[in-house]
Amino acid sequence: MLLLHISDIHFRTPDCLTPHLDPERPYRTKLLQDVRSRCRDLGKVGAILVSGDIAFKAAAEEYETALVWLKELAVACGCPVDRIFVTPGNHDVDRSLIAQDPSIRNTQLAIATAENHRRERELRTQFTHVLTGHSLLAPHAAYNNFAKLFGCQIYTPERLYWTQDIDLNADVRLRVHGLTSTLLSGANGGDDRRESLYLSPLQTNFESEDNVINLVMMHHPPDWLMDQDDVTDVINNRATLQLFGHKHRQRLTRECNYIRFSAGAVNPDRGEPGWEPGYNLIRLNITGFGQDRVLEIDTHQMVLQSSPERFVPRRDEKDNPVFHHRISIPGYEAPEVLAAPSPAFTVQAGVAPPSVSSNEDVTMDEQPTHNLLFRFWNLSSSQRREIALGLGLITDEDLSIPEYERYGRALLNAKDRGLLDRVAGEVAEREINK
Repeated sequence: MLLLHISDIHFRTPDCLTPHLDPERPYRTKLLQDVRSRCRDLGKVGAILVSGDIAFKAAAEEYETALVWLKELAVACGCPVDRIFVTPGNHDVDRSLIAQDPSIRNTQLAIATAENHRRERELRTQFTHVLTGHSLLAPHAAYNNFAKLFGCQIYTPERLYWTQDIDLNADVRLRVHGLTSTLLSGANGGDDRRESLYLSPLQTNFESEDNVINLVMMHHPPDWLMDQDDVTDVINNRATLQLFGHKHRQRLTRECNYIRFSAGAVNPDRGEPGWEPGYNLIRLNITGFGQDRVLEIDTHQMVLQSSPERFVPRRDEKDNPVFHHRISIPGYEAPEVLAAPSPAFTVQAGVAPPSVSSNEDVTMDEQPTHNLLFRFWNLSSSQRREIALGLGLITDEDLSIPEYERYGRALLNAKDRGLLDRVAGEVAEREINK
């Protein structure tokens, strides 16, 4: 499988709303063209992973423009649109809203200033309260309205992060964990400082499972977190693949049991030192059998050369244009009975207490549920409401909560009650009658 990893696109209003006046557009276009060209040789991309900062100031118009470009990118690399996965960055947080709303600042402050051994409990307390939980995520509203199309929205208390599965081969799944490093972003009224953010064990309670390779993607590298030591240990122990953004520096770290990618920004600030747009193409392949299986990783780290203007590969220590790495998959046994081919992806609930399973998944697989998530969100608001109310997936009281949370819960309810086929039928009927 080929993965495309990008970060820090920074769609900025008003520039991005007027293409011929947008000085960043040529770099995005050049990246799109380069990806298209390379995929002719490397094959189609199986998933596009965007590790934050889609927007610049979390304006709705920025996400509208971003969606158009990401769809173009998906077509260019042959990736289904429903295989685009996103996590929020600090620029996906509406800092102007934080400045205006004391309740948000107070909630962030309560978590940030809690004693280290009590911070997790304080986060749980804030998130499980009906008012402060929504207040804490209010600055992510525009991001959530964008991310809901891909099943990557976050809401309290069950969906602080998301998990989605992709097939690598008949035996092994790639499990992508989209973590949220931005809960405290903007708390100080300006740019985030190192060690000012907090992740918590609520987002790292995933496990190492047989026949599953964990991939973690998050905007901020661990050294920006208050709990960086704990997060680093857990991620290094449990996540074979690690993807980060934020620093605008393209780097690759290879260890015996994991590989860490830092993406160069698609659109870094042209005035910043070391300005260098970039992206990663990551080829994953499983070789061997049973306990001898190995994950082969070939990475093309592409950076923009200024003259002539084109993307060129960074080279490894032996001057090769492809970084190669092999990681054994210890303890994995070939299953005695293979299940049917796993879904295109699986949407799973996020936060749950450690004693409670968080595997509440919505499978968007073969017809008639193929691409159901994306198709559902492409209906009108009134059509979504008709379906969810008609099938009893929500109540009238649920109409007061944000759509990205309301219908995220509705789809989980549909899965739990065995009603996904009914939802798919309702969606198809409305698509035909458009």
